[in-house]
Amino acid sequence: MPGRNIQRAATLNEAEVALRAELVADVQALAGDIGERNMNHYPQLLAAADFIEDSLGRAGLTARRDTYELRGRACHNLEVEIPGTRPETFVIGAHYDSVFGSPGANDNASGVAALLALARRFARKPTEKTLRFVAFVNEEPPYFQTEEMGSFVYAKRCKERGDRIVAMISLETIAYFSDAPRSQKYPSPGLGMFYPKKGNFIGFASDTRSRSLLRSSISAFRKTGKLPCEGASLPAIVPGIGWSDQWSFWQCGYPAIMVTDTAPFRYPHYHEPTDTPDKLDYDRFALVVSGMESVIKDLAR
Repeated sequence: MPGRNIQRAATLNEAEVALRAELVADVQALAGDIGERNMNHYPQLLAAADFIEDSLGRAGLTARRDTYELRGRACHNLEVEIPGTRPETFVIGAHYDSVFGSPGANDNASGVAALLALARRFARKPTEKTLRFVAFVNEEPPYFQTEEMGSFVYAKRCKERGDRIVAMISLETIAYFSDAPRSQKYPSPGLGMFYPKKGNFIGFASDTRSRSLLRSSISAFRKTGKLPCEGASLPAIVPGIGWSDQWSFWQCGYPAIMVTDTAPFRYPHYHEPTDTPDKLDYDRFALVVSGMESVIKDLAR
């Protein structure tokens, strides 16, 4: 059943237990009830957008649909903005489509569930920087790293408007962990000499231009102390570094990082029909989201 996992990273406090329940419910709604959602399953893609909009509305937030047309069909990025006391904007994003042939529980219902949970927690908490929580459409192939990718359309429009985006965090596959030896792989053998061989950590990744944002985010996350994290600031051509919506913001000159469990290098169900809600580690998933709440608080000051 959803939420079943024999591994426990740490004892969850009362707030984290409540958070865990939210994450279980939202992943189940997206990857279990709606299922595969992409342009080949267009009604399900629209159902996912409606679910996200409704979830934000129940938190007292009004979502704006940033719409564009693709092959004669409307595609929707969904944005909520929580105004700050300063004009600088901090974007937190996650894509809600799934790859063809997969219900996409970890990729990327996990990121969207985290996005919704974080938006709820900041809905009534004023910060200095303006916060935008954005659910992106069409991250997966064949739109991946093209001008038809939802986050590229969004970032380009931000650039054209002159939006002062000072940071972007992409939440991408953040809910699978393993304590098994050699459960963590890397895009090149050299990286394995410097990073853990067990997939029991959450990763922070950026291009070299976003190194400062990466360091600040890791520092803020480590203050929570409940889950190990690792970071890498590498050239964007290194496989995996640009494999999500942060890539789109780099193209427009904005600093951006990805938070990820490094799914292609750890998760046996990556891009498979078996990427279902029961595969996720909801205890450690809750700790990731709790830690990211601290990161946002810190960076938004």
